[in-house]
Amino acid sequence: MQNNKQLVMLTPQQQMMSSGAGALVVSLFMTPLDVVKIRLQTQERLYSKKCFLYSNGLMDHICPRTNGDPPVRALHTQKEICDCKWFNRPKYFSGTADAFLKISRTEGISSLWSGLSPTLILAVPTTITYFTMYEQLKLGIDTQRRAMSDNPDILTSETPRWVSLTSGGLARLVAVSIVSPLELIRTKMQSKKMPWSDVHKCLKELVKAQGVRGLWNGYTATLLRDVPFSALYWPLYEQCKSTMNLYTSNRDSFLVNFGSGAIAGSVASTVTLPFDVIKTIKQIEMGEKDIMEVKPGTSRQHPVPGSKTVSSLSGRSRGNMVIAKELINEQGVKGLFSGLIPRLLKVAPACAIMISSYEFCKGFFREQNSERDRDREL
Repeated sequence: MQNNKQLVMLTPQQQMMSSGAGALVVSLFMTPLDVVKIRLQTQERLYSKKCFLYSNGLMDHICPRTNGDPPVRALHTQKEICDCKWFNRPKYFSGTADAFLKISRTEGISSLWSGLSPTLILAVPTTITYFTMYEQLKLGIDTQRRAMSDNPDILTSETPRWVSLTSGGLARLVAVSIVSPLELIRTKMQSKKMPWSDVHKCLKELVKAQGVRGLWNGYTATLLRDVPFSALYWPLYEQCKSTMNLYTSNRDSFLVNFGSGAIAGSVASTVTLPFDVIKTIKQIEMGEKDIMEVKPGTSRQHPVPGSKTVSSLSGRSRGNMVIAKELINEQGVKGLFSGLIPRLLKVAPACAIMISSYEFCKGFFREQNSERDRDREL
């Protein structure tokens, strides 16, 4: 039997507000972790490329290393530290905890959220689109399934997991298709300091050189990771929640949602890790070749996440299968699963915070709708 709470319908606007609130909460919690990670990597010069990946807990964004390198010296004043770009600031901390403390003291606590605003312009609308579309697709598919069935008990039966799997995959497919060219535009504008007036010209040149498909560079690698992840995540989340509810009197509580989201996100991210490794390599290559205009024939180091082995960048973009074959040849199959622990440390809490915040807001709106319906009956 379905939970009575689920019978109180939410409007699309309420679903959008719930997912938007969840997205903001995730970005506020997760961004400082990624900022510290980027700063630690940069100060050791292990990732001294022209681009780096920035994660706000919602999406991975390719970001250019523009200007702002610090002066070369052993010690730096507070002004020298704060004057250059946040991702190029000099080495003056020894580890993660020390980085949190010194960044907050020397640069101000707001520095822990450096670079967040430009990425939220795309990440929050994309998250809202994805979650709202998932809810609407799930409702539509389930309604159609019930209407086509001759079994009278189907009206009170629980929604099967395949409905969540299909809805999650389709919703992510649409969201990725929409955001892919927009993310490309954002990165080009950021790397070349391009005003909005030049965007049309930039897009025209890109389409002329590469065709319309050029707007979706790296699209297939993103699809290979995100669509299977979403298709797996939702049925896993609902199954975990159903199982946890058997052992608590407080059904669908915040802790149940939080734990279910973390478990589902961990399993889905582990299964789709090979696609994430390929996507990360391809994003960096695309950023350096297509955005930062690294010339053909230039060799550049590309660390695989969590690995010391590198691959070289030729002048042309490599396909997904080529990247996978090179990884297997260099490192074996384990190369496709490089960086599992860092990915779990990022994805599990992000999924847990997002879904628990989302469900909390949905619960709030359900209460509001329920009270409104009772008032109408009186």
